Amino acid sequence: MTNSDRDDGMAARNILFVTGTRADYGKMEPLALAAKAQGHRVTFFVTGMHMLERYGLTKSEVHSKGHFEVVEFINQRQGDPQDIILAKTVIGFSDYLKELQPDLVVIHGDRVEALACALVCATNYVLCAHVEGGEVSGTIDELFRHCNTKLSRIHLVSSEEARRRVVRLGEAESAVHVIGSPELDIHGQPSGVELAEVLRYYEIDSPDYGVCVFHPVTSEADSIGAQAEALFAALEASGRYFVVILPNNDPGSEAINAVIARLPRNRFRVLPSMRFAYFSELMRNAKLIVGNSSAGVREAPFLGVPSLDIGSRQANRACAESVHGCTAFDGPAIASFLADNWGRRFERHTGFGTGTAADRFATLLAQPTTWAVPMQKYFVDEAN
Repeated sequence: MTNSDRDDGMAARNILFVTGTRADYGKMEPLALAAKAQGHRVTFFVTGMHMLERYGLTKSEVHSKGHFEVVEFINQRQGDPQDIILAKTVIGFSDYLKELQPDLVVIHGDRVEALACALVCATNYVLCAHVEGGEVSGTIDELFRHCNTKLSRIHLVSSEEARRRVVRLGEAESAVHVIGSPELDIHGQPSGVELAEVLRYYEIDSPDYGVCVFHPVTSEADSIGAQAEALFAALEASGRYFVVILPNNDPGSEAINAVIARLPRNRFRVLPSMRFAYFSELMRNAKLIVGNSSAGVREAPFLGVPSLDIGSRQANRACAESVHGCTAFDGPAIASFLADNWGRRFERHTGFGTGTAADRFATLLAQPTTWAVPMQKYFVDEAN
């Protein structure tokens, strides 16, 4: 691609997006499409859970769209600890960075793959943009997220509250841009599939269903199996039907998977992953959502779907009326939530954006100042 590919006289840039999970690809895709529409060369570095068959081999979704150049990197074997995954990703991403020589790398959130890539960008003075920094959760994920903020040069945050936190971390206000959560761009539009097709394709037996996604909490690996036992026992006791999405591969996932493997299949439809458009349609028609996925505190409130946030993984992130919370061991609270909220609907909550993140990202890419950001960073004191 050459500079002449742009009609507005600005240079066409080489932009590299990093994705390690089915969830963060859904956030990156709207931004990547916006960049491509402007004439930029867009490549995805696909790694992490995407490359594991056990979790649905979700790299296929990145390929299936046919929109982007894709490079794959296997950064782990089943059971690898996070420090080893970090080291492997640093090596693999460093090699590819030297080959591609991107003008901008875009990472997301708080996963170890994002941390590795942000570190490589920082040590090689490559411009890096971090999506959804400045958020809190109370687990090791929050530590990774704030590290990514300090390693990145451009910050694409979801809310004014997140912007204030990033600034308090010493980042220049001019480098922090509130665009909203990008996945809401997708959820704010028709999914493109009918619910009947989703139910048929994934062999979901009832349209009267709840959704459950329960991930491990790395700092609670010793108790996460017991938490899963208690949570799923409460869901089973309710007599309701649930679609269960398998957890991510953080430490503790084996204990959760062992509990899920014993669930009665006439009451629980277990899936390793879903196509993003299908998951969007599933969520917007769900009677409610239970678990500790960010979907329960972001997408669910945006769609007006009630959600029950379990445990500490999303601590302090929920701010919508539709979000309730309790521990996995509070069976009466879980039962009460299911009884009171099954099928209920709330007003759309826009605390994490209005579904216009891609447009705001495109505006940012079109500004010459974005590409003139100095790579040397300085801590900006609040007093200044």
